[in-house]
Amino acid sequence: MVAKPGLDGHDRGAKIVARALRDAGFEVIYTGLHQTPEQIVATAVQEDADAVGSASSRGRTTTCSSECSSCSRKGRGRHRGVWRGHHPRGGHQDPQGHGVKELFTPGTSTQDIVRFVRDNIRAAV
Repeated sequence: MVAKPGLDGHDRGAKIVARALRDAGFEVIYTGLHQTPEQIVATAVQEDADAVGSASSRGRTTTCSSECSSCSRKGRGRHRGVWRGHHPRGGHQDPQGHGVKELFTPGTSTQDIVRFVRDNIRAAV
């Protein structure tokens, strides 16, 4: 599942990642714009998502971290957080401590993201 939390309307990165995963053979659910962490968690649980990718904007580190932690708790540890977003250099909190499996920053190749999901998510399901 690919989610776009927050109020900004910039979802191009989320759509690019969703398309790359789809083209690689994954079933992808895109939640659309302006999702709250609660909505993202509810959708992940309802859809029984194996992974949640969150394309966040600058300053959304805490929101995305809490969203991944909630997904892990409500999904009984089944969900793996895959988080991609914009962050100030050296200014983000450590997302891995909040249930985030990997952080992909701007400029990361979609093939690297697909490879990560293939190697880490499918193997854990």
